[in-house]
Amino acid sequence: MNAIYVLWLRQLKRYIRSKSRIVSSVAQPVLFLVALGFGFGPIYAKAGGGNYIEFLSPGIISMSILFTAMIAGIEIIWDKQFGFLKETLVAPVSRFSIMIGRTLGGVTVAMMQGAIIFIITLFVGFRPESWLSLPVAFLFMFVIAFLFTALGTAIASRMDDMQSFPLIMQLLIMPLFFLSGSLFPISQMPKTLATIAQVNPLSYGVDGIRWSLTGSVFFSPTLDLITLFLITVAIVFVGARLFPRSKLNSSEQK
Repeated sequence: MNAIYVLWLRQLKRYIRSKSRIVSSVAQPVLFLVALGFGFGPIYAKAGGGNYIEFLSPGIISMSILFTAMIAGIEIIWDKQFGFLKETLVAPVSRFSIMIGRTLGGVTVAMMQGAIIFIITLFVGFRPESWLSLPVAFLFMFVIAFLFTALGTAIASRMDDMQSFPLIMQLLIMPLFFLSGSLFPISQMPKTLATIAQVNPLSYGVDGIRWSLTGSVFFSPTLDLITLFLITVAIVFVGARLFPRSKLNSSEQK
C-alpha cells in the first residue's frame, strides 16, 4: 500500500505544481462548452431538443476526464527516458501495485479536471436536476477516469517514443469522444454511427453522468455502471501484465 500511495502522491504533486498544465487542460473543454453550447443552442431548441447546455454539459465533463486520463500515460514514457521507471520496476513491489498507484494518480488528476469543468458549467447556466445526485455523478466520473487512465497507462507501457504517444492518443480520443453521445443524442445518429456508439465505453460513462445530473438516460444506469466496471477491471489486469514486459530504453539497459 505504501508504494501505491507514493506513486499516487507523485502524480498529484506533479499536477499541482504545473499551473500551465491545469490551465491548458481546462481551456479546450471550456471552448467546446461555450462555442457549441451557445452556438448550437438555438438550433437544438428549435429542433425540439430543449436546453442544449443541459444536454451538453455532462458530455463536456466526460470529455475533460477522457482527455486528461488518456494523456496521463505519457509520464510513463518520460520516466523511461530518465530512468525512474527502471528503478520502480526493480523495486520489491508487485507490477500490479505499480499499475494501481500510477492509475490512481491519473484518476485523481482527471477527477480534479472534471470537477473544475463541472463548476464552470454552473457559470454558463447548467443546473443539476438534483444536488443530491452529485455523489452518483462523481461515481461515474471516477469509473470513467479509472478506465481511461488505465488504458493510457497500458498503451504507454509498450511505447518508448514520447512524440508519437500524443498522436496515438488523439487518434483514439477523438472517435471515442465524438461517437459517445457527448455532443448529440445517440438516438438521433444514423444507424451505423449509433451502433458504433453503443460499443464505445465512453458512451456508457456519458449516459451515466447525464442521467445522474439531468435525469435523461439512453441505456440504463445499471447497464452503464456494470459495463464500465467490467471493462475497467479487464484493462487494469491487462495493463498490469504489460508492465513486466515493458521495454526500457537503450540508455537504461546499459
